[in-house]
Amino acid sequence: MNGVSIDNGLVRQLLELADWAPTHARTEPWRFAVYEGKSKKRFCLDHAELYRAHTSSDKFMQGKYDKLKEQADTLSHIIVVYMKRTPGATIPVEEELAAVAAATQNLLLGAAALNIAALWSTGGMTHHPAMKTYLGMAPEDIVMGLLFLGYTDKPLPPAKRNIPLAEKIRWQ
Repeated sequence: MNGVSIDNGLVRQLLELADWAPTHARTEPWRFAVYEGKSKKRFCLDHAELYRAHTSSDKFMQGKYDKLKEQADTLSHIIVVYMKRTPGATIPVEEELAAVAAATQNLLLGAAALNIAALWSTGGMTHHPAMKTYLGMAPEDIVMGLLFLGYTDKPLPPAKRNIPLAEKIRWQ
């Protein structure tokens, strides 16, 4: 990505698309923490520091730390996608996770339609409990991933699948 900013109005449109995902009992468990501008830089620095603080010295990689810290330079927006569990919910957690994934898919399809480059990342500290604490999430909430949005000067690679569709279907 080239660091060119996406208009916040377009990002808002993508979030509106996400909000129309299917959800059992209309629990609407998707939540989005949107970082742009100075907050994006702060998030990337904080993410790198979480990595440093929660990684043993024998597993710490300076290159990974630097990448986490410097991601803000090339991205327009970072959106943390998470599932907000309804207290006392009777809906199975798998259904809530599926609803958040569907909301994320809506957002990603919208981004593709607008020629916005997008990457759904689960790297760094995304699934570490320290990220939940950083975001002020409840113990039952789940971080689903980080969406990196931006523009690119390179053509997007053609879509491809590793497993042919015919191998994924069983007609009954």
